[in-house]
Amino acid sequence: MVKILHLTLMKKWFDEIISGKKKIEYREIKPYWTKRLFDSNGKPKHYDTIHFRNGYNKDAPQMNVEFKGVRKSKDNYEILLGGVLK
Repeated sequence: MVKILHLTLMKKWFDEIISGKKKIEYREIKPYWTKRLFDSNGKPKHYDTIHFRNGYNKDAPQMNVEFKGVRKSKDNYEILLGGVLK
């Protein structure tokens, strides 16, 4: 079974990921993101890809990006991005 992390972005960040400039997506350290990114033992979860969506409209632009892992910095979770797949 393919594991996909679904994330929504603003246009600026969406465009930077497509262009290859942005290689890390940041999320605040909050219980919601901890549960999505780490298992109950505190180990990072594995995802096959990240599905990004630019907004919430039905026809919003979308892309799939290679998931390279997640790590915790002092203030944020850092989701490491690979290449754009689709």
